Amino acid sequence: MTVFQRKPFNSKPPSKLNQMVLKNPLIFGIPFCLLMVGASFALTPFTQTRYDLQDQKLQAVTKEQEMGLDRKNRKKFDIREEYYRLSAESDSDWEPKRIQRPKGLPEWGVPPTEPPPPTDDKSKS
Repeated sequence: MTVFQRKPFNSKPPSKLNQMVLKNPLIFGIPFCLLMVGASFALTPFTQTRYDLQDQKLQAVTKEQEMGLDRKNRKKFDIREEYYRLSAESDSDWEPKRIQRPKGLPEWGVPPTEPPPPTDDKSKS
């Protein structure tokens, strides 16, 4: 294990400003506190604007309130009920239609066992 030297890390003597602050800490503290208090007063209009905008958003009438659709008067949503309602409606409105099958696909959807014959692309050009 190494032994540390007694010599301090910063061997230079402290500057005059550093000595002055060490003797009288209020030289640094009072301007700092004044800056913090002054900044608080300077930022007050900005924070007031923020809260005013939030208040306007809350006071604006939403479409739900305008139409009278309050959450208290709403019917609770049930996915099963909606499913049965939509399935009952859809039974009468549609009919199945057959579409043309792609070439090479048999009627029952089984892929062909043989690969399609190779086409000669050079002869078509």
